[in-house]
Amino acid sequence: MNQETKKCQNCQTDFVIDTNDFAFYEKMNVPPPTWCPECRMIRRFTFRNDRFFYRRKEELSGKETFSNYPPASPVKTYEHDYWWSDSWDPMEYGQEFDPSRPFLEQFRELMYSVPWPAKNIMRVTNSDYCNNVGGAKNSYLCFDSDDLESSAYIVRGNTVQDGFDLYESRHSELVYDSYMVDEVYRIFFSVNCEDCVDIWFSRDMVGCQNCFGCTNLRGKSYYIFNKPYSKEDYKKELEQFNLGSYKTIMELKTKTHELWKKFPVRFTLAINTVNSTGEHIERTKNVKYGYSIHEAENAAYSQFIDPPTTDVYDYTVWGQAVSRMYEAVTCGEECYNVKFCWECWPNCRDMEYSVYCRSSENLFGCVGVQKKQYCILNKQYSKEDFEELRAKIIQQMNEMPYTDKMGRIYKYGEFFPSEFSPFAYNESIARDFFPLQKEEAESKGFLWREPDVREYETTIDASALPDDIKDVDDSIIKEVIKCGSCGRAYRIIQLELQFYRRIGLPMPRFCHNCRFNERFKFVNPPKWRPAKCQCAGAADDRNLYANTAGHFHEAVHCPNEFETSYPTSRPDIIYCEQCYKAEVY
Repeated sequence: MNQETKKCQNCQTDFVIDTNDFAFYEKMNVPPPTWCPECRMIRRFTFRNDRFFYRRKEELSGKETFSNYPPASPVKTYEHDYWWSDSWDPMEYGQEFDPSRPFLEQFRELMYSVPWPAKNIMRVTNSDYCNNVGGAKNSYLCFDSDDLESSAYIVRGNTVQDGFDLYESRHSELVYDSYMVDEVYRIFFSVNCEDCVDIWFSRDMVGCQNCFGCTNLRGKSYYIFNKPYSKEDYKKELEQFNLGSYKTIMELKTKTHELWKKFPVRFTLAINTVNSTGEHIERTKNVKYGYSIHEAENAAYSQFIDPPTTDVYDYTVWGQAVSRMYEAVTCGEECYNVKFCWECWPNCRDMEYSVYCRSSENLFGCVGVQKKQYCILNKQYSKEDFEELRAKIIQQMNEMPYTDKMGRIYKYGEFFPSEFSPFAYNESIARDFFPLQKEEAESKGFLWREPDVREYETTIDASALPDDIKDVDDSIIKEVIKCGSCGRAYRIIQLELQFYRRIGLPMPRFCHNCRFNERFKFVNPPKWRPAKCQCAGAADDRNLYANTAGHFHEAVHCPNEFETSYPTSRPDIIYCEQCYKAEVY
């Protein structure tokens, strides 16, 4: 079909469905969407809690356990090992399809009657306080990560050893308080560093070693604040900084963050891409509006994907040998042809409108089903009966669609309504990337829960901690520290104390959640806007940065326009591809 402009059922803005989109929908045998890409994404985001842990009672024993589901949520949970065992049968919850009621209404009843695992973990060792992780060993409060060892306070890590306070880090070791650092060793207080070693307080670095307080360097060594030094002088200069002092660290953070603002940023982060658009996309081909995607081909409107991934639309979180995924969240590891599903993994095929199913195929509207095929609403059917009933349900979904509390209609082809999610808006990643206040969220039809905060009596204020790590003794791990930002309690665990001493770093004065919020200030949202290159010839528009090389447009303003995820509220100097490369290569 030719390109078509439609009005979003949710936000009422126009959006375009192009020829490639229609081709994908035809291949997946689904109707075109009635929500715009951003509204579809936010709807999926409300089904994802990345980093919050809650205490709740386990369904069978009544014992308190840790879960990513808040206690106020109506879900039933089983302890992880029990849920995966043969001690219970999700098929016992099966129900007949009732043609007199909307299908999604029936599915929601089944969804909250079948128990879910309290946590989502695979292959973990001594990592009880992690969630949405696989292959973690000796790690603590890590989320949405794979293959971690001796690490803590990580969100979206992959193959990390001895890493602390990280957001998005891949193949890294001895890394601290950084965002988007990949293939690195010994990186501290930095943002967007690739293939680097021994980097401190730096941003947008590639292939560099032994740099301190630098920006936009490529293949450089022994630089301080973008000034070159000899190896000997570099060492002497660094010895003047007492990096074990919290006061020194905070002064250096302030100085370098101000310095970063005076250097241009590339309008988007895209590495080794072909015919691709998005933010933080690497080794991609034919990707449209991708966000945090590594090694994908033929993908659109998708986020947080690991390789390899092919032929996916509106797909959020995971990847790993998947293909033909549409409107799915947290479904991955050798899945194929999965539509309108949440938390279905691994080895799931030909599955629709299902939740928490494992290693199954040909399911429609199932919950908790493992190693089954041809099931609808957790009831077993023959292949012929399954196909006949599936067709009847799809017809009924179109003739008798579910309508949510805001009056939005859900025919076949729409993902689950946000009101089906076990998470409130402020408990999901939707609020991280698209922050709303309570009243605004509720006006849009989202659920909001006031946090049930468990308060602990603190034994010491963060401000009273020793300034220098050399003055900290082992008794600190027994203290309950009052966060210097939010006032909530936090602790220093033995694993991180050993790390601070090993590197020579001071102890943090904020709790891990406040530390995350500070790092997240550098994260662009998955939202694009039209913009113009801010290179004015000899300098940027605001005359903050003086160009170091001649540009193709010479003394006049750069004519290039593009779409960028840098919000207007940020102070960044945004350059196009050509102008940025002229300054950093």
